[in-house]
Amino acid sequence: MAEFNNILTEVKEGVLYLTVNREDKMNALNFDTLEELKAIFDEVADSKSIKGVIITGAGERAFVAGADISEIAELNEVNARKFAENGQEIFSMIENLHKPVIAVTNGFTLGGGCELAMACHMRIASANAKFGQPEVNLGIIPGYGGTQRLTILIGRGKANELMMTGEMIDANEALTLGLVNHVLPTKADAISKAEEIIEKIISKAPLAIGMIIDCVNAAFLSDENGFQTEANCFARCVKSGDYKEGTTAFLEKRKPNFRGE
Repeated sequence: MAEFNNILTEVKEGVLYLTVNREDKMNALNFDTLEELKAIFDEVADSKSIKGVIITGAGERAFVAGADISEIAELNEVNARKFAENGQEIFSMIENLHKPVIAVTNGFTLGGGCELAMACHMRIASANAKFGQPEVNLGIIPGYGGTQRLTILIGRGKANELMMTGEMIDANEALTLGLVNHVLPTKADAISKAEEIIEKIISKAPLAIGMIIDCVNAAFLSDENGFQTEANCFARCVKSGDYKEGTTAFLEKRKPNFRGE
């Protein structure tokens, strides 16, 4: 994988470790960082060697503290719409990727950072994580899908409260609300938990994992019948070699060797 100015990447045992690396800016998402995210996930989608992704932020103070305010301050109505649509497109790439993406959140996970974490399939938080959508303090609203994903994850009432007040919540409240899957004492512990989960996932049938992602996402699409999506995906799985391998291995009482085909 190519080197980037604002993101560090490392592949270990089929897992891409992606670190937003703007620690002096609290890992804020500027235009260049978003474009780097897009380039990386384009490559991940096409890669046969990368089976999953773990996203973190550099340092201990922040996962991603938001979008870059200096760039937001220069927006007008026309380019603001493009700004939001571009971020939504990139985060949708992550959400719809047929490989597991886990965010390990530490410190401030705010604004665009919270939106990035919510676009991932799971979130593991360190105990010092703080979550929020404080855009109202700038006279704006979340623009990268936050109004939609936060509502889906924690419900209408609490999502309205957090976005309208701009208040932050801690990791334990985020766990209670269903915003995160697990809370661990430290960032290192949270990464270890993410590794444990992603290792289990990538040992399963890759096509089935991708179909699960499609079906879960379909549950929140008003123009899609999620039950029909499920039936269609089930049928696609049964056509695959992984289905034959999985069922044969079960009957033969051995570990399956899934090939993703």
